Amino acid sequence: MRTVLRHTDGTPFRDLNHNGTMEPYEDPRLPVEERVEDLLTRMTLEEKAALMLHGRMLPGDNGPFPSGDHLITERGLTAFGMMAVPDARTMAAWNNHVQDLAAAGRLGIPVTLASDPRHGFTENPATAFTGGGFSTGPEPIGLAATDDPALVEEYAALIGRELRAVGIRIAIHPMADLATEPRWARISGTFGEDPERAARIIAAYIRGLQGERIGPDSVACMTKHFPGGGPQYKGEDSHFAAGRRLVYPGGALEQHLRPFEAAFEAGTAQIMPAYAIPSGSGLDEVGANFNHDVITGLLRGRYGFDGVVCTDFNAITGMEIPGLVSLPPRHWGVEELSVPEQVALTLRAGADQLGGETDPELILGVVRSGAVTEARLDESARRILRDKFRLGLFDDPYVDVDAAAGLVGAPEGRALGRRVQTRSLVHLAGRPLSGQRLYVEGVDAGVAARYGTVVERPEDADLAVLRLATPYEKRAGLLEQAFHSGSLEFEPAEAARVAALAAAVPTAVVAQLERPAVLTPLAPHAALLVGEFGASDEVVLDAVLGRAPMTGSLPFDLPRSDAAVDAAREDVPFDTADPLFRFGHPTAPREVTA
Repeated sequence: MRTVLRHTDGTPFRDLNHNGTMEPYEDPRLPVEERVEDLLTRMTLEEKAALMLHGRMLPGDNGPFPSGDHLITERGLTAFGMMAVPDARTMAAWNNHVQDLAAAGRLGIPVTLASDPRHGFTENPATAFTGGGFSTGPEPIGLAATDDPALVEEYAALIGRELRAVGIRIAIHPMADLATEPRWARISGTFGEDPERAARIIAAYIRGLQGERIGPDSVACMTKHFPGGGPQYKGEDSHFAAGRRLVYPGGALEQHLRPFEAAFEAGTAQIMPAYAIPSGSGLDEVGANFNHDVITGLLRGRYGFDGVVCTDFNAITGMEIPGLVSLPPRHWGVEELSVPEQVALTLRAGADQLGGETDPELILGVVRSGAVTEARLDESARRILRDKFRLGLFDDPYVDVDAAAGLVGAPEGRALGRRVQTRSLVHLAGRPLSGQRLYVEGVDAGVAARYGTVVERPEDADLAVLRLATPYEKRAGLLEQAFHSGSLEFEPAEAARVAALAAAVPTAVVAQLERPAVLTPLAPHAALLVGEFGASDEVVLDAVLGRAPMTGSLPFDLPRSDAAVDAAREDVPFDTADPLFRFGHPTAPREVTA
């Protein structure tokens, strides 16, 4: 279906409606708005409804999720968030396959493929993926730790090149949420606690992915979770009923809007609202996906945003994974409404696409009932089509499979990822170590063997290197196990074990900081204390042994105790009393006390 015809004047075009004539929407010379309006007049109600669904799929007809074939050929969907991707070649070939399916349709509307982050170390089926051979950098919180917008823009451009090579044209990121509630499971995906640093970094990230304006070389950003998902009640995540509320005991909503303002200034193409209810903010007390005050009042009205608004996924119907689990809807604040009432409320609130939904009847039903007009669908269809045209998908949605296999994870990309990992490391306390005999925990022994002789007992070592994960409370439920929430304190037995080991041999404690861990019982005993946000063993060992400088700075406060966190207000930055290490450390180092 990749046949390109030529107009009588020689202009090449894709004959998307198969009539041998270059229609205005097929004409690459015309302005985007003219092409959008021409296509919109040709679309049926059913085609508009399908356009307003953003489903999920896996590449290929495998696994418990439906393949794209049925959803494209029978239901007419043209947007999908990709789940796990096995490798670049497979993903690129799958893009070309689904574009062929779409091109065979009545109007040939191309498919837009999207993805949650997949360039870091976090694996969570609802928020981020690893694998696929992509170049690996730190988590977004590590980009904030570099506090280097130029470096972040360079790295985001790499992310964009790799995504674009395999056909992924919408990034379901970045997160503009502030990390003001230390217990929240999503902090690793944010740009930290400080509104101004987060604003600097998010603007650079969006510029790297999109460029100065959206075009065929862009990956469009779907910035989330408006109006700011950081102030989760007691840190519980909004994927679950316990986290159904955002709370503002300090009245700090405006600070949470600051990173979004930077995203708007940088030209973010799309926005995703939060699942949670902005409780006590003065906005309507329903989830942001259903909230007219949030989407039409604040986003469209105050900020004048006219891009696509896609709801967070499966807010209305949930998601069934056959043989594994049934995930309930996240329809916080509107649970008592019927599904048609929830759909109508979402559209009247101002949303353009229903994330995770795949049944056009959801939208067709509310139009036929008179709850929503077709003119309202036209508003959303214009925005969705505009991005497809701007991204160049109508003119060429295909990718070079061989080029994708060569570009994704290429040596220069991996080298940049390692450089950013190194730049994100934070030197919390102590000095780099030296020695030939290494005792390691949480470090691959084969990697450590390239730095010295690996021994099995601490007493036989010159130094020890311990990589420790951020503490969390194990929860029940298949999905909830992937969200690390609750206490930030190490178990007393584990803290005592680390202290005893450090007394026996000089020890580098390398703390993973996917959340702001309480390092109070460990800090006085470590010969070297390092914070990391996603880094390879090689990068860590180079830093521990003094072969690479650590230039990152903390993107949030590190609290002294769980009690200090519990006493703090969820929405207020830097509200934990007497933190062990402050935001920006080690620029302004503080004495470490037990």
